Amino acid sequence: MSDTGTETEAGARPGPGAPLLPAPAAPREAGGGEPPRLGSFLARAAAATAVLTVLGAALGLVRDQAIARYFGASDASDAFLIAWTVPEMAATLLIEDGMALLLVPAFSLALSRRGAAAGAGAGAGKEITVGVGDAEASDPVRELVAATLPRLFLLLSGGAALLIAGAPWVVGVLAPGLADPRLAVDCTRLTAVTVLTFGITGYFSAALRAHRSFLPPAGVYVAYNVGIIGTTLALHAVWGVRAAAAGVALGSVLMILTQLPVFLRFVPLRRPRPRRFGTRATRTAPPLGFAVLAPVILFVVSRQSQVLVERFLASTLPAGAISHLNYAQKVAQLPMVLSLMICTVTFPVVARAMAAGEREKARLRVERDLALAGTVVLLGTGVVLGYAPQIIEVLFQRGAFDASDTGSTAQVMRVYALGLLGHCLVGALSRPFFSSGRPTWFPAFAMGTGLVVTTGAGYALTYRFGVDGIATANALGISTTALLLLMGLGTRVVPIRARSVAFSLGRLAGASLAAGAAGWACAPLVPDPVLSLAAGCLLVPAVFLLTGLALRSPELTSLLVPIRRRFLDGR
Repeated sequence: MSDTGTETEAGARPGPGAPLLPAPAAPREAGGGEPPRLGSFLARAAAATAVLTVLGAALGLVRDQAIARYFGASDASDAFLIAWTVPEMAATLLIEDGMALLLVPAFSLALSRRGAAAGAGAGAGKEITVGVGDAEASDPVRELVAATLPRLFLLLSGGAALLIAGAPWVVGVLAPGLADPRLAVDCTRLTAVTVLTFGITGYFSAALRAHRSFLPPAGVYVAYNVGIIGTTLALHAVWGVRAAAAGVALGSVLMILTQLPVFLRFVPLRRPRPRRFGTRATRTAPPLGFAVLAPVILFVVSRQSQVLVERFLASTLPAGAISHLNYAQKVAQLPMVLSLMICTVTFPVVARAMAAGEREKARLRVERDLALAGTVVLLGTGVVLGYAPQIIEVLFQRGAFDASDTGSTAQVMRVYALGLLGHCLVGALSRPFFSSGRPTWFPAFAMGTGLVVTTGAGYALTYRFGVDGIATANALGISTTALLLLMGLGTRVVPIRARSVAFSLGRLAGASLAAGAAGWACAPLVPDPVLSLAAGCLLVPAVFLLTGLALRSPELTSLLVPIRRRFLDGR
């Protein structure tokens, strides 16, 4: 099976030097790989998702700028960021990873079963209308929603209530070094509602993505940040930093409303009509028992626990340390978030391919995604390494956030950037592990190992190096997890060419370090931070491309193929 110009026969396995990205203009074999319509649809979906994600990230920066302007790096901002741990954990578990890793394969399998049933009925000469009459009672998608959504709502409501009641204990565990935890407790109780609202948001997002509807899920963070920004601006003078926490609660409700109309169109919530002929309906919804839930939950909790370890260690440092680490992470993660857009869009494709037993198609898709994601995140890493002080100064240095905060945050951000490739790979590699819908504990083992490395290195380095030591521990831990996932994916789930992927990313990493070094050397030559950063947005990509070509990176070489052909053909 082939859908690119890099393989011409089914089962062909190019060597380590073969490019992971296909030559864009290569002809497709009939019947091989992804249909042209699907490929163009994925490209449009990825582009639209990227636009909304960039808009949401930009509003996130505006949100952080508002908090930095009004509260700086102080006890108040630290208290809010402790409370912010709740929605951060909830977002990872219930929106970005956990719910998606669990429900996208489940909905994809339900849709495949629905399509198989429709095809069988059509082959038998029967008309099948999903969602009407008897067919509705046995619709796998409707069964899946009926079996999971009510229980999820009750479970998450109870979790939010417990968190509100236990807020003092939660703050005491997360940040025992806070001098006055009362403000953090108040903010935690306000943000606790996200346990429920993020869960419903993540459920809707997974269902819509499985139905190949990507715009509403991509727009949820736009609505979320609008709610936070509006509430903070309107009420900061009255409620202080509690206004930002209230904005988190309001924004999370807006996330649900953003997706609800489209969700109801795809998955109507009306109850199915009872059958008239006393026959028992056959259950066709994919199973979602403890054996499937536990590995996903453990993986996601272990991943997000890195943040808990960082906040715990930073709470013992002088006031503002948590804020410096938070701002550095938020900005440095932007390239990683953008790099994972293609994986977010193609995850349902991989899940359906795995459900249908099309392992070669899944392999090609995963390798291509890793190449694209690695290129984007390593280019962004070069920009962060070269221009961290200018980025922080332009974004945050105003009001209560002064030059000393800029210097501390920029230094942490450069250290944190060393782990960006690891964060990107963990996000990209974890999806194929869970795409088959079968229980797999390896990602949880890999993430647990990385968490042990993060914790051990954090305790060893924090006392001597402060927040820089915490950022170093983060990079070491997440890189360990990424390496384990890369080594394990090919032997356990999808037979990717792990050596080719590693060699390719190694060349790109070399180009990123060279581009970052060039930016670091040239950034001080332009005193104005805006102009310096603008120049860096030209310098770093140019050095990244030239160095990558010198290192014979097949990914960067393949990107030049359309340009070369256009000039050679005179078009």
